[in-house]
Amino acid sequence: MSKVLTTAQVIVDSLVEQGVDTVFGIPGVHTYHLFDALYERSDAIRFIGSRHEQGAAYMAYGYAKSTGKVGVYTCVPGPGVLNTTAALATAYSGHAPVLCLTSEIPSAEIGRGHGILHELPDQLGILRRLTKWSERINHPSEARQKMLQAFAELTQGRIRPVALETPWDTMSVKSLVDMRSPPGMPSATLAAADPDTVQRAARLIAEARNPLIMLGAGAIDAGAEALELADLLQAPVTAHRGGRGIVPDDSPYALSHVAGYHYWGSTDVLIAIGTRMELQHFRWKAFPKNLKIVRIDIDPQEMARRRADVGIVCDARVGTRALLDALRAPSLHRIDRRPELQALRARSRREIEAVQPQVAYLDVIRRVLPRDGFFVEEISQVGFTARFAFPVYEPRTYVSGGYQENLGFGFMTALGVKVAHPNRAVVSINGDGGFMFGVQELATAVQFGINLVSIVFNNSGFGNVVRDQKNGFAGRGIGGALKNPDFVKLAQSFGVTGYRVASPETLQPVLERALSREEPALIEVTVEPGSEVSPWPFIRPND
Repeated sequence: MSKVLTTAQVIVDSLVEQGVDTVFGIPGVHTYHLFDALYERSDAIRFIGSRHEQGAAYMAYGYAKSTGKVGVYTCVPGPGVLNTTAALATAYSGHAPVLCLTSEIPSAEIGRGHGILHELPDQLGILRRLTKWSERINHPSEARQKMLQAFAELTQGRIRPVALETPWDTMSVKSLVDMRSPPGMPSATLAAADPDTVQRAARLIAEARNPLIMLGAGAIDAGAEALELADLLQAPVTAHRGGRGIVPDDSPYALSHVAGYHYWGSTDVLIAIGTRMELQHFRWKAFPKNLKIVRIDIDPQEMARRRADVGIVCDARVGTRALLDALRAPSLHRIDRRPELQALRARSRREIEAVQPQVAYLDVIRRVLPRDGFFVEEISQVGFTARFAFPVYEPRTYVSGGYQENLGFGFMTALGVKVAHPNRAVVSINGDGGFMFGVQELATAVQFGINLVSIVFNNSGFGNVVRDQKNGFAGRGIGGALKNPDFVKLAQSFGVTGYRVASPETLQPVLERALSREEPALIEVTVEPGSEVSPWPFIRPND
Protein backbone atom coordinates (compact mmCIF):
# COMPACT_ATOMS: atom_id res chain seq x y z
CA MET A 1 0.00 0.00 0.00
CA SER A 2 1.53 3.31 -1.11
CA LYS A 3 0.69 6.68 0.44
CA VAL A 4 2.01 10.23 0.24
CA LEU A 5 3.56 10.84 3.64
CA THR A 6 6.12 13.06 5.28
CA THR A 7 9.21 11.44 6.76
CA ALA A 8 7.82 12.16 10.22
CA GLN A 9 4.55 10.42 9.35
CA VAL A 10 6.40 7.35 8.09
CA ILE A 11 8.33 7.20 11.36
CA VAL A 12 5.21 7.43 13.52
CA ASP A 13 3.14 5.06 11.39
CA SER A 14 5.99 2.56 11.65
CA LEU A 15 5.97 2.90 15.44
CA VAL A 16 2.25 2.15 15.52
CA GLU A 17 2.70 -0.84 13.25
CA GLN A 18 5.39 -2.22 15.56
CA GLY A 19 3.08 -2.02 18.56
CA VAL A 20 4.64 1.01 20.25
CA ASP A 21 2.06 2.64 22.52
CA THR A 22 4.18 5.23 24.36
CA VAL A 23 6.81 7.80 23.40
CA PHE A 24 8.74 9.81 25.99
CA GLY A 25 10.41 13.10 25.20
CA ILE A 26 10.52 16.88 24.92
CA PRO A 27 9.50 18.75 21.74
CA GLY A 28 11.75 21.30 20.06
CA VAL A 29 11.99 23.21 16.82
CA HIS A 30 13.93 20.45 15.07
CA THR A 31 11.24 17.87 15.86
CA TYR A 32 8.01 19.88 15.41
CA HIS A 33 6.94 17.80 12.42
CA LEU A 34 7.58 14.57 14.31
CA PHE A 35 5.37 15.81 17.12
CA ASP A 36 2.70 16.84 14.67
CA ALA A 37 2.75 13.29 13.31
CA LEU A 38 2.48 11.98 16.88
CA TYR A 39 -0.54 14.23 17.40
CA GLU A 40 -2.18 12.71 14.32
CA ARG A 41 -1.73 9.22 15.81
CA SER A 42 -2.59 10.12 19.41
CA ASP A 43 -5.34 7.50 19.24
CA ALA A 44 -2.62 4.84 19.19
CA ILE A 45 0.41 6.43 20.89
CA ARG A 46 0.44 8.41 24.12
CA PHE A 47 3.13 11.00 24.68
CA ILE A 48 4.78 11.45 28.09
CA GLY A 49 6.64 14.76 28.30
CA SER A 50 9.59 14.84 30.70
CA ARG A 51 11.24 17.90 32.24
CA HIS A 52 14.72 16.97 31.06
CA GLU A 53 15.91 14.86 28.15
CA GLN A 54 17.72 12.43 30.43
CA GLY A 55 14.41 11.82 32.18
CA ALA A 56 12.75 10.85 28.91
CA ALA A 57 15.57 8.45 28.00
CA TYR A 58 15.62 6.82 31.42
CA MET A 59 11.84 6.43 31.32
CA ALA A 60 12.16 4.68 27.97
CA TYR A 61 14.80 2.45 29.58
CA GLY A 62 12.50 1.57 32.49
CA TYR A 63 9.64 0.87 30.10
CA ALA A 64 11.83 -1.41 27.98
CA LYS A 65 13.65 -3.13 30.82
CA SER A 66 10.46 -4.07 32.66
CA THR A 67 8.48 -5.25 29.63
CA GLY A 68 10.96 -6.53 27.06
CA LYS A 69 9.18 -4.30 24.55
CA VAL A 70 10.81 -1.40 22.72
CA GLY A 71 10.97 1.80 24.76
CA VAL A 72 11.00 4.95 22.61
CA TYR A 73 12.12 8.47 23.37
CA THR A 74 12.64 11.53 21.22
CA CYS A 75 14.80 14.61 21.70
CA VAL A 76 16.26 17.49 19.74
CA PRO A 77 19.77 17.08 18.28
CA GLY A 78 22.99 18.39 19.78
CA PRO A 79 22.56 19.17 23.47
CA GLY A 80 19.32 17.21 23.57
CA VAL A 81 21.07 14.06 22.37
CA LEU A 82 24.01 14.66 24.67
CA ASN A 83 21.66 14.97 27.64
CA THR A 84 20.46 11.42 26.95
CA THR A 85 23.80 9.70 26.46
CA ALA A 86 24.09 8.46 30.06
CA ALA A 87 20.73 6.76 29.68
CA LEU A 88 21.75 5.31 26.32
CA ALA A 89 24.88 3.92 27.95
CA THR A 90 22.70 2.43 30.68
CA ALA A 91 20.44 0.80 28.09
CA TYR A 92 23.54 -0.59 26.38
CA SER A 93 24.89 -2.09 29.59
CA GLY A 94 21.44 -3.22 30.74
CA HIS A 95 20.54 -4.92 27.43
CA ALA A 96 17.37 -2.92 26.94
CA PRO A 97 15.62 -2.34 23.58
CA VAL A 98 15.56 1.47 23.63
CA LEU A 99 14.99 3.48 20.45
CA CYS A 100 16.28 7.05 20.29
CA LEU A 101 14.52 9.17 17.67
CA THR A 102 16.25 12.48 17.15
CA SER A 103 16.76 15.12 14.50
CA GLU A 104 19.78 16.83 12.96
CA ILE A 105 20.65 20.22 11.55
CA PRO A 106 19.48 20.83 7.94
CA SER A 107 20.85 18.13 5.67
CA ALA A 108 22.95 20.43 3.47
CA GLU A 109 24.73 21.81 6.55
CA ILE A 110 25.76 18.53 8.17
CA GLY A 111 29.53 18.30 8.57
CA ARG A 112 30.27 21.82 7.31
CA GLY A 113 30.95 23.43 10.69
CA HIS A 114 28.88 26.59 10.15
CA GLY A 115 27.64 26.63 13.72
CA ILE A 116 23.99 25.86 12.97
CA LEU A 117 21.63 25.62 15.96
CA HIS A 118 22.42 22.43 17.95
CA GLU A 119 25.19 21.36 15.56
CA LEU A 120 27.66 18.72 16.71
CA PRO A 121 30.79 17.79 14.75
CA ASP A 122 29.60 14.20 14.28
CA GLN A 123 26.34 13.41 16.03
CA LEU A 124 25.81 10.16 14.14
CA GLY A 125 29.30 9.03 15.08
CA ILE A 126 28.56 9.73 18.74
CA LEU A 127 25.35 7.71 18.56
CA ARG A 128 27.06 4.82 16.81
CA ARG A 129 29.55 4.56 19.65
CA LEU A 130 26.78 4.34 22.25
CA THR A 131 24.36 2.00 20.51
CA LYS A 132 24.18 -1.32 18.71
CA TRP A 133 23.15 0.40 15.45
CA SER A 134 22.49 3.99 14.38
CA GLU A 135 21.52 5.48 11.03
CA ARG A 136 20.29 8.65 9.36
CA ILE A 137 17.03 8.94 7.40
CA ASN A 138 17.82 11.12 4.40
CA HIS A 139 14.47 10.98 2.56
CA PRO A 140 10.96 9.66 3.26
CA SER A 141 11.45 6.98 0.63
CA GLU A 142 14.03 5.25 2.85
CA ALA A 143 12.35 5.92 6.20
CA ARG A 144 10.21 2.79 6.09
CA GLN A 145 13.10 0.38 5.55
CA LYS A 146 15.31 2.06 8.14
CA MET A 147 12.53 1.89 10.74
CA LEU A 148 12.08 -1.80 10.01
CA GLN A 149 15.83 -2.33 10.29
CA ALA A 150 15.86 -0.46 13.60
CA PHE A 151 13.24 -2.80 15.06
CA ALA A 152 15.07 -5.83 13.71
CA GLU A 153 18.20 -4.66 15.54
CA LEU A 154 16.17 -4.01 18.69
CA THR A 155 14.63 -7.46 18.81
CA GLN A 156 17.20 -9.85 17.38
CA GLY A 157 20.60 -11.00 18.60
CA ARG A 158 22.05 -9.29 21.65
CA ILE A 159 19.52 -6.72 22.78
CA ARG A 160 20.86 -3.17 22.96
CA PRO A 161 19.66 0.36 22.08
CA VAL A 162 19.56 1.83 18.58
CA ALA A 163 19.13 5.36 17.24
CA LEU A 164 17.77 7.09 14.17
CA GLU A 165 18.39 10.71 13.28
CA THR A 166 16.48 12.71 10.68
CA PRO A 167 17.65 16.14 9.48
CA TRP A 168 15.45 19.10 10.41
CA ASP A 169 14.35 19.78 6.84
CA THR A 170 13.88 16.12 5.95
CA MET A 171 11.22 15.66 8.64
CA SER A 172 8.64 17.53 6.55
CA VAL A 173 9.57 16.25 3.07
CA LYS A 174 6.72 14.35 1.38
CA SER A 175 6.99 11.37 -0.91
CA LEU A 176 4.97 8.43 -2.18
CA VAL A 177 5.94 5.70 0.29
CA ASP A 178 5.26 1.96 0.04
CA MET A 179 4.32 0.93 3.59
CA ARG A 180 4.56 -2.78 2.88
CA SER A 181 7.50 -4.67 4.30
CA PRO A 182 10.24 -4.86 1.66
CA PRO A 183 11.65 -8.26 0.73
CA GLY A 184 14.81 -9.46 2.41
CA MET A 185 14.14 -8.02 5.88
CA PRO A 186 15.87 -9.98 8.67
CA SER A 187 13.91 -12.89 10.14
CA ALA A 188 13.31 -13.30 13.86
CA THR A 189 13.89 -17.07 13.68
CA LEU A 190 16.20 -18.33 16.43
CA ALA A 191 19.11 -20.43 15.27
CA ALA A 192 19.53 -23.90 16.74
CA ALA A 193 22.48 -24.77 18.95
CA ASP A 194 25.33 -26.64 17.31
CA PRO A 195 24.72 -30.32 18.20
CA ASP A 196 28.40 -31.28 18.55
CA THR A 197 29.08 -28.34 20.89
CA VAL A 198 26.03 -29.21 22.98
CA GLN A 199 27.23 -32.82 23.29
CA ARG A 200 30.68 -31.66 24.46
CA ALA A 201 29.05 -29.42 27.06
CA ALA A 202 26.76 -32.21 28.20
CA ARG A 203 29.66 -34.60 28.71
CA LEU A 204 31.51 -32.02 30.79
CA ILE A 205 28.45 -31.29 32.93
CA ALA A 206 27.55 -34.96 33.38
CA GLU A 207 30.94 -35.54 34.99
CA ALA A 208 30.58 -32.59 37.39
CA ARG A 209 30.16 -33.19 41.10
CA ASN A 210 29.38 -29.61 42.09
CA PRO A 211 27.96 -27.64 39.13
CA LEU A 212 26.79 -24.05 39.59
CA ILE A 213 24.38 -22.25 37.24
CA MET A 214 24.92 -18.51 36.79
CA LEU A 215 22.18 -16.45 35.10
CA GLY A 216 22.51 -13.03 33.51
CA ALA A 217 20.16 -10.67 31.69
CA GLY A 218 20.57 -12.71 28.51
CA ALA A 219 18.69 -15.56 30.19
CA ILE A 220 15.62 -13.45 30.91
CA ASP A 221 13.31 -15.71 28.88
CA ALA A 222 14.96 -18.99 29.89
CA GLY A 223 13.69 -19.25 33.46
CA ALA A 224 11.71 -22.45 33.04
CA GLU A 225 14.61 -24.16 31.28
CA ALA A 226 17.14 -22.97 33.86
CA LEU A 227 15.00 -24.25 36.72
CA GLU A 228 14.53 -27.58 34.96
CA LEU A 229 18.31 -27.83 34.49
CA ALA A 230 18.86 -27.04 38.16
CA ASP A 231 16.44 -29.78 39.18
CA LEU A 232 17.99 -32.31 36.81
CA LEU A 233 21.53 -31.58 38.06
CA GLN A 234 20.56 -30.74 41.65
CA ALA A 235 22.63 -27.62 41.02
CA PRO A 236 22.23 -24.21 42.66
CA VAL A 237 21.36 -21.11 40.63
CA THR A 238 22.71 -17.67 41.38
CA ALA A 239 22.59 -14.21 39.79
CA HIS A 240 23.91 -10.72 40.37
CA ARG A 241 21.75 -7.92 38.90
CA GLY A 242 20.21 -8.61 35.50
CA GLY A 243 19.57 -12.29 36.17
CA ARG A 244 17.64 -11.82 39.38
CA GLY A 245 14.13 -13.31 39.48
CA ILE A 246 14.61 -15.47 36.38
CA VAL A 247 14.59 -18.38 38.81
CA PRO A 248 12.49 -17.29 41.82
CA ASP A 249 14.46 -16.70 45.01
CA ASP A 250 12.11 -19.00 46.92
CA SER A 251 13.02 -21.90 44.62
CA PRO A 252 14.90 -24.65 46.50
CA TYR A 253 17.78 -24.19 44.04
CA ALA A 254 18.15 -20.40 44.22
CA LEU A 255 21.08 -18.90 46.08
CA SER A 256 21.76 -15.22 46.65
CA HIS A 257 25.20 -14.29 45.47
CA VAL A 258 26.33 -14.34 49.11
CA ALA A 259 25.22 -17.95 49.48
CA GLY A 260 26.51 -18.62 45.98
CA TYR A 261 29.97 -17.47 47.02
CA HIS A 262 30.03 -20.01 49.84
CA TYR A 263 29.29 -22.73 47.29
CA TRP A 264 31.71 -21.30 44.74
CA GLY A 265 34.87 -22.72 46.32
CA SER A 266 33.74 -26.29 45.63
CA THR A 267 32.36 -25.64 42.13
CA ASP A 268 33.90 -27.78 39.42
CA VAL A 269 31.71 -26.71 36.46
CA LEU A 270 30.20 -23.25 36.00
CA ILE A 271 27.23 -23.13 33.62
CA ALA A 272 27.02 -19.46 32.63
CA ILE A 273 23.82 -18.62 30.75
CA GLY A 274 23.41 -15.18 29.18
CA THR A 275 25.96 -13.57 31.48
CA ARG A 276 29.31 -11.81 31.21
CA MET A 277 30.27 -13.56 34.48
CA GLU A 278 30.89 -10.21 36.17
CA LEU A 279 30.16 -11.78 39.54
CA GLN A 280 32.94 -14.31 39.14
CA HIS A 281 35.52 -12.12 37.39
CA PHE A 282 35.06 -8.76 39.12
CA ARG A 283 33.34 -9.52 42.41
CA TRP A 284 34.49 -12.95 43.61
CA LYS A 285 37.78 -12.88 41.65
CA ALA A 286 39.25 -16.12 43.06
CA PHE A 287 38.48 -19.14 40.87
CA PRO A 288 38.29 -22.75 42.10
CA LYS A 289 41.15 -24.96 40.99
CA ASN A 290 40.46 -26.96 37.81
CA LEU A 291 37.17 -25.15 37.20
CA LYS A 292 35.51 -25.87 33.85
CA ILE A 293 33.18 -23.33 32.25
CA VAL A 294 30.27 -23.91 29.89
CA ARG A 295 28.76 -20.77 28.39
CA ILE A 296 25.52 -20.19 26.52
CA ASP A 297 25.35 -16.77 24.89
CA ILE A 298 23.78 -15.31 21.78
CA ASP A 299 26.77 -13.01 21.21
CA PRO A 300 29.76 -14.82 19.66
CA GLN A 301 32.09 -12.03 20.80
CA GLU A 302 31.46 -13.05 24.39
CA MET A 303 33.31 -16.30 23.80
CA ALA A 304 36.44 -14.30 23.00
CA ARG A 305 36.03 -11.87 25.89
CA ARG A 306 35.86 -14.48 28.63
CA ARG A 307 37.24 -17.97 28.25
CA ALA A 308 35.02 -21.04 28.28
CA ASP A 309 35.88 -24.68 27.92
CA VAL A 310 32.72 -25.05 25.83
CA GLY A 311 30.85 -22.10 24.31
CA ILE A 312 27.37 -22.60 22.88
CA VAL A 313 26.46 -19.61 20.68
CA CYS A 314 22.69 -19.28 20.53
CA ASP A 315 19.65 -17.91 22.35
CA ALA A 316 19.68 -18.81 26.05
CA ARG A 317 16.37 -20.64 26.02
CA VAL A 318 17.23 -22.61 22.87
CA GLY A 319 20.68 -23.51 24.17
CA THR A 320 19.50 -24.54 27.63
CA ARG A 321 16.74 -26.69 26.13
CA ALA A 322 19.27 -28.39 23.87
CA LEU A 323 21.52 -29.01 26.86
CA LEU A 324 18.60 -30.53 28.79
CA ASP A 325 17.80 -32.87 25.93
CA ALA A 326 21.43 -33.98 25.70
CA LEU A 327 21.73 -34.58 29.45
CA ARG A 328 18.66 -36.74 29.87
CA ALA A 329 19.93 -40.27 30.30
CA PRO A 330 19.27 -43.08 32.80
CA SER A 331 22.87 -42.87 33.99
CA LEU A 332 22.51 -39.24 35.12
CA HIS A 333 21.42 -39.62 38.72
CA ARG A 334 21.97 -36.95 41.37
CA ILE A 335 21.39 -37.03 45.10
CA ASP A 336 18.92 -34.52 46.51
CA ARG A 337 20.94 -31.42 47.42
CA ARG A 338 18.04 -29.21 48.41
CA PRO A 339 18.68 -29.55 52.17
CA GLU A 340 22.31 -28.55 51.63
CA LEU A 341 21.26 -25.48 49.61
CA GLN A 342 18.71 -24.53 52.25
CA ALA A 343 21.47 -24.63 54.86
CA LEU A 344 23.58 -22.29 52.68
CA ARG A 345 20.66 -19.89 52.38
CA ALA A 346 20.15 -19.89 56.14
CA ARG A 347 23.86 -19.32 56.77
CA SER A 348 24.06 -16.38 54.38
CA ARG A 349 20.92 -14.83 55.86
CA ARG A 350 22.48 -14.92 59.34
CA GLU A 351 25.60 -13.27 57.98
CA ILE A 352 23.88 -10.44 56.11
CA GLU A 353 21.83 -9.55 59.20
CA ALA A 354 24.84 -7.44 60.14
CA VAL A 355 24.19 -5.02 57.26
CA GLN A 356 21.87 -2.70 59.11
CA PRO A 357 19.67 -0.75 58.93
CA GLN A 358 19.49 -1.58 55.20
CA VAL A 359 18.44 -5.23 55.59
CA ALA A 360 15.65 -4.32 58.01
CA TYR A 361 14.25 -1.73 55.58
CA LEU A 362 14.48 -4.18 52.68
CA ASP A 363 12.62 -6.80 54.70
CA VAL A 364 9.78 -4.34 55.17
CA ILE A 365 9.65 -3.43 51.47
CA ARG A 366 9.60 -7.12 50.51
CA ARG A 367 6.74 -7.85 52.95
CA VAL A 368 4.64 -5.03 51.56
CA LEU A 369 5.47 -5.28 47.85
CA PRO A 370 3.35 -7.90 46.04
CA ARG A 371 5.14 -10.87 44.56
CA ASP A 372 4.79 -9.39 41.06
CA GLY A 373 5.65 -5.86 42.16
CA PHE A 374 8.64 -4.01 40.72
CA PHE A 375 11.68 -2.96 42.73
CA VAL A 376 13.87 -0.36 41.02
CA GLU A 377 17.26 -0.06 42.66
CA GLU A 378 19.60 2.93 42.78
CA ILE A 379 23.26 3.49 43.49
CA SER A 380 22.85 3.80 47.25
CA GLN A 381 23.54 1.88 50.43
CA VAL A 382 20.11 0.24 50.34
CA GLY A 383 20.43 -0.40 46.60
CA PHE A 384 23.76 -2.19 46.94
CA THR A 385 22.43 -4.26 49.82
CA ALA A 386 19.31 -5.20 47.84
CA ARG A 387 21.43 -7.16 45.38
CA PHE A 388 21.88 -9.92 47.95
CA ALA A 389 19.24 -9.17 50.62
CA PHE A 390 16.05 -8.50 48.63
CA PRO A 391 14.31 -11.65 47.34
CA VAL A 392 13.01 -11.45 43.76
CA TYR A 393 10.34 -13.80 42.47
CA GLU A 394 9.64 -12.94 38.84
CA PRO A 395 11.74 -11.96 35.81
CA ARG A 396 12.06 -8.24 35.03
CA THR A 397 10.75 -7.19 38.46
CA TYR A 398 14.21 -6.22 39.75
CA VAL A 399 15.34 -3.29 37.62
CA SER A 400 18.97 -2.20 37.77
CA GLY A 401 21.24 -0.03 35.65
CA GLY A 402 23.52 -2.85 34.50
CA TYR A 403 27.25 -2.40 34.67
CA GLN A 404 27.09 1.39 34.10
CA GLU A 405 25.62 1.78 37.60
CA ASN A 406 24.74 5.39 36.87
CA LEU A 407 24.08 7.41 39.99
CA GLY A 408 20.65 9.00 39.69
CA PHE A 409 19.15 6.63 37.13
CA GLY A 410 16.67 4.98 39.49
CA PHE A 411 13.81 7.41 40.03
CA MET A 412 13.51 8.38 36.38
CA THR A 413 13.75 4.74 35.30
CA ALA A 414 11.05 3.77 37.79
CA LEU A 415 8.67 6.31 36.25
CA GLY A 416 9.01 4.44 32.95
CA VAL A 417 8.39 1.14 34.73
CA LYS A 418 5.19 2.50 36.25
CA VAL A 419 4.01 3.92 32.92
CA ALA A 420 4.39 0.44 31.46
CA HIS A 421 2.65 -1.22 34.43
CA PRO A 422 0.03 1.20 35.79
CA ASN A 423 -1.83 -1.59 37.62
CA ARG A 424 1.16 -3.16 39.35
CA ALA A 425 3.04 -1.88 42.38
CA VAL A 426 6.35 -0.16 41.64
CA VAL A 427 8.74 1.00 44.36
CA SER A 428 11.77 3.17 43.60
CA ILE A 429 14.49 3.22 46.25
CA ASN A 430 16.93 6.13 46.21
CA GLY A 431 19.69 7.79 48.11
CA ASP A 432 19.38 11.52 48.74
CA GLY A 433 22.25 12.29 46.37
CA GLY A 434 21.02 10.23 43.42
CA PHE A 435 17.40 11.30 43.78
CA MET A 436 18.31 14.92 43.16
CA PHE A 437 19.61 14.04 39.68
CA GLY A 438 16.04 13.70 38.46
CA VAL A 439 13.91 15.42 41.11
CA GLN A 440 12.28 17.64 38.48
CA GLU A 441 10.46 14.58 37.10
CA LEU A 442 8.13 14.72 40.12
CA ALA A 443 6.32 17.26 37.95
CA THR A 444 6.05 14.65 35.18
CA ALA A 445 4.60 12.13 37.64
CA VAL A 446 1.90 14.58 38.69
CA GLN A 447 1.08 15.85 35.20
CA PHE A 448 0.67 12.38 33.70
CA GLY A 449 -0.68 10.55 36.73
CA ILE A 450 2.31 8.24 37.15
CA ASN A 451 1.51 6.80 40.57
CA LEU A 452 5.00 5.77 41.57
CA VAL A 453 6.04 5.33 45.21
CA SER A 454 9.58 6.64 45.73
CA ILE A 455 11.56 6.06 48.90
CA VAL A 456 14.46 8.44 49.56
CA PHE A 457 16.96 7.24 52.16
CA ASN A 458 18.44 10.50 53.40
CA ASN A 459 21.85 10.06 55.00
CA SER A 460 22.97 13.58 54.04
CA GLY A 461 25.71 12.43 51.74
CA PHE A 462 27.12 10.19 49.06
CA GLY A 463 27.49 7.17 51.35
CA ASN A 464 30.22 5.32 49.49
CA VAL A 465 32.29 8.48 49.05
CA VAL A 466 32.04 9.40 52.74
CA ARG A 467 32.99 5.88 53.87
CA ASP A 468 35.83 5.47 51.37
CA GLN A 469 37.39 8.82 52.17
CA LYS A 470 37.15 8.09 55.87
CA ASN A 471 38.71 4.63 55.59
CA GLY A 472 41.09 5.06 52.68
CA PHE A 473 42.19 8.69 52.90
CA ALA A 474 42.63 9.25 56.64
CA GLY A 475 39.25 10.94 56.94
CA ARG A 476 40.09 13.70 54.46
CA GLY A 477 36.53 14.14 53.24
CA ILE A 478 35.66 16.37 50.32
CA GLY A 479 32.47 16.48 48.24
CA GLY A 480 30.70 13.67 50.07
CA ALA A 481 28.54 15.57 52.56
CA LEU A 482 25.28 17.04 51.23
CA LYS A 483 22.96 19.81 52.36
CA ASN A 484 19.50 18.64 51.35
CA PRO A 485 16.07 20.21 51.03
CA ASP A 486 13.15 19.10 53.18
CA PHE A 487 12.09 16.23 50.91
CA VAL A 488 8.54 16.10 52.23
CA LYS A 489 7.96 19.79 51.57
CA LEU A 490 9.73 19.50 48.24
CA ALA A 491 7.38 16.70 47.20
CA GLN A 492 4.37 18.66 48.35
CA SER A 493 5.46 21.68 46.31
CA PHE A 494 5.11 19.49 43.21
CA GLY A 495 1.72 18.20 44.33
CA VAL A 496 3.12 14.84 45.47
CA THR A 497 2.07 13.37 48.81
CA GLY A 498 5.07 13.28 51.15
CA TYR A 499 5.79 11.16 54.21
CA ARG A 500 8.71 10.96 56.64
CA VAL A 501 9.76 7.95 58.70
CA ALA A 502 12.81 7.08 60.76
CA SER A 503 12.66 3.31 61.32
CA PRO A 504 11.69 0.08 59.57
CA GLU A 505 8.73 -0.29 61.91
CA THR A 506 7.28 3.05 60.90
CA LEU A 507 8.00 2.49 57.21
CA GLN A 508 5.67 -0.49 56.85
CA PRO A 509 2.29 1.21 57.48
CA VAL A 510 3.33 4.26 55.47
CA LEU A 511 4.44 2.16 52.50
CA GLU A 512 1.21 0.17 52.65
CA ARG A 513 -0.80 3.39 52.62
CA ALA A 514 1.22 4.92 49.78
CA LEU A 515 0.85 1.83 47.58
CA SER A 516 -2.90 1.65 48.23
CA ARG A 517 -3.54 5.20 47.04
CA GLU A 518 -3.64 6.01 43.34
CA GLU A 519 -1.27 8.96 43.41
CA PRO A 520 2.46 9.68 43.26
CA ALA A 521 4.10 9.50 46.68
CA LEU A 522 7.50 10.17 48.22
CA ILE A 523 8.66 8.66 51.50
CA GLU A 524 11.72 10.20 53.12
CA VAL A 525 13.59 7.85 55.45
CA THR A 526 15.94 9.75 57.72
CA VAL A 527 19.23 7.91 58.31
CA GLU A 528 21.95 8.97 60.71
CA PRO A 529 25.03 9.80 58.60
CA GLY A 530 27.67 7.11 58.91
CA SER A 531 25.33 4.64 60.61
CA GLU A 532 24.93 2.23 57.67
CA VAL A 533 27.03 -0.92 57.78
CA SER A 534 28.97 -1.40 54.57
CA PRO A 535 27.51 -4.01 52.20
CA TRP A 536 30.74 -4.24 50.24
CA PRO A 537 32.31 -7.21 52.08
CA PHE A 538 29.43 -9.26 50.68
CA ILE A 539 29.67 -7.79 47.17
CA ARG A 540 33.46 -8.01 46.82
CA PRO A 541 34.45 -10.64 49.40
CA ASN A 542 38.08 -10.87 48.30
CA ASP A 543 38.97 -7.16 48.49
